[in-house]
Amino acid sequence: MSGRRLVGLIGTNIGKSLSPFLHEDAFAAAGVIGHYHLMDVSVLQGRRLEDLLAAARTAGFAGVNVTHPFKESVIPLLDTVADEAREIGAVNTVVFDQNGGTTGHNTDCSGFRQAFIETLGEDAARERDVLLLGGGGAGRAVAFALMSLGVTTLKIFDQDAARATGLCADLNQRFGAGRCEPLSDPQAAVASVAGIVNATPVGMAGYPGVPLPTRLVQPTQFVADVVYTPIDTELLLAAHGKGCRTMNGGGMCVHQAVDAFRHFTGWMPDVERMRRRFEAALAEREAREASSSA
Repeated sequence: MSGRRLVGLIGTNIGKSLSPFLHEDAFAAAGVIGHYHLMDVSVLQGRRLEDLLAAARTAGFAGVNVTHPFKESVIPLLDTVADEAREIGAVNTVVFDQNGGTTGHNTDCSGFRQAFIETLGEDAARERDVLLLGGGGAGRAVAFALMSLGVTTLKIFDQDAARATGLCADLNQRFGAGRCEPLSDPQAAVASVAGIVNATPVGMAGYPGVPLPTRLVQPTQFVADVVYTPIDTELLLAAHGKGCRTMNGGGMCVHQAVDAFRHFTGWMPDVERMRRRFEAALAEREAREASSSA
């Protein structure tokens, strides 16, 4: 690989994203000058997803990542969607070809699955019931990953009941009737599940709070969160304090970035190097935040 590459991220409240550090270091390792540009709609007021995609295409981007709240709404704007992403119903990686054509991929699913196996073990959810909070773009990817890990019944709650119902219908069609259950209230289900996964933005910087009363969490459960800003959400801290096995969003961030970089460039980055860069960037971010609040 040679020359220069331009990629980026479209989403809201993404100012603390560590993706620029991961991708730019991977470019450097490949001997390429690369830049990862943040397009934050919470700062770029009035900019539509369509406008930002068009601007990135015109500027010669190799591709963009897409995050909350655009992982589902981006699909109709694309020329082609990879089979897995179409099945999941969410896209977080868009590749531009040399003619400006767009192809959507989902690296959240593979990223969460790999992080889950590394952190909690391949059998942590097998033949067990799991509670998933959030049925949006991230939730869809996580749901498909959990089903592939052998969950017996996936119980899904979303503030938008229709979203949870729609996701469950898709999962039951794909994995078998009765494998997924939409919930109108997640609290009653907590006692019967082996683990809880938060795939909502609740707990992320800018979205304070917990997605579920922490008093309901039990020490025998695993608790996972897709959020990594902060790396230890209030939900994870409470669960860890109870003795739960926990998984933060860092591993998912690294592994989805590995797969996204491969789609952008055709080159497989060094996973361990990217993990080390994430940890270093996270430490730098936390040090800056501690200094600014002192």
